[in-house]
Amino acid sequence: MTYDLVPTLIPTLRPLLAAEASAEAFGSGTDPGDLEQDVWLLLLERLESEGPPADPALWVRGAVQAEARRSRRTAQHEVAYATEPADEGERGPEQRALTADRHRTLHAAVRRLPGRCPRIMAALLSPEDLTYREIAGELGMSQGSLGPERSRCLGCLRRMLAAEVAAPEPWGKER
Repeated sequence: MTYDLVPTLIPTLRPLLAAEASAEAFGSGTDPGDLEQDVWLLLLERLESEGPPADPALWVRGAVQAEARRSRRTAQHEVAYATEPADEGERGPEQRALTADRHRTLHAAVRRLPGRCPRIMAALLSPEDLTYREIAGELGMSQGSLGPERSRCLGCLRRMLAAEVAAPEPWGKER
């Protein structure tokens, strides 16, 4: 790539490319900025592989028209969603998978807690939404000691999960 041409080529072509992209964007249904960016990327790829075009202004016009045609063809084949998948909230498959993964991670960490903590945390996480009195009765402990014990267990769980999230595995692999 001839890097010495880039500082002069880009400022020279910027007004032409902006004008051409604005003119072609309306007909292709594309944002002029997106069209302009696509052509800049094409130009950089071209400079890397083949060097600068013989007639940069002519090349820019042709590239903008080609990208506008490509954009029109793509738009004809695309079908819009009724709603964005991200707007589906918990109902979307991605959100369900992420939620299930978080629950698996949490419950696996709870099982690794020391002492009575796994039983205490399992009771607290129970879908039955047990009261402190019910949990204390189920675990055979006083209701007054449940709060401090819960606090210690949560602290331990917090440290355990923070260490798992922050510590990468050997050889740079994330967990």
